[in-house]
Amino acid sequence: MSDTDNSEFQAVDDTGDPIAKDDPDDPRNEPVGPRVGPDGREIVVPLRLYKTVTAFSTLAAVVAYFIGFTLVDAATLQVSFIRATIVYLLGVVGLAPAEGVLTAVLAIVGIGSILFGTAVYVLGTRFRAQGMGKAQEDSSEG
Repeated sequence: MSDTDNSEFQAVDDTGDPIAKDDPDDPRNEPVGPRVGPDGREIVVPLRLYKTVTAFSTLAAVVAYFIGFTLVDAATLQVSFIRATIVYLLGVVGLAPAEGVLTAVLAIVGIGSILFGTAVYVLGTRFRAQGMGKAQEDSSEG
């Protein structure tokens, strides 16, 4: 291969394969960044970043849901292990909140955690990898 043959390639992908400059159908040539897609605002990122964002946003959402539902359960169930632990820990530091106040705080924090998990998951779904969804955008199916 001569130096003139290499001029048609702009970069290489993660596997080391060259990406042709003049191939508009190659999904790796799609520019990255925010844009408005068919489902609303989306952010196009390289595949490796997409996998990372998807994995961690899903993990964070699941943890937030788990914590939220555990706290809501502690708020509604007076004999909950979590509630008893919280009451004990508050007693150790010298705080003794009324039952109604503790129930309200646990419920509000639990619901807040569930809402936070939902927001993290929704924001994580706004990302897509280069080339994702292009077949649907170009198709004439409706």
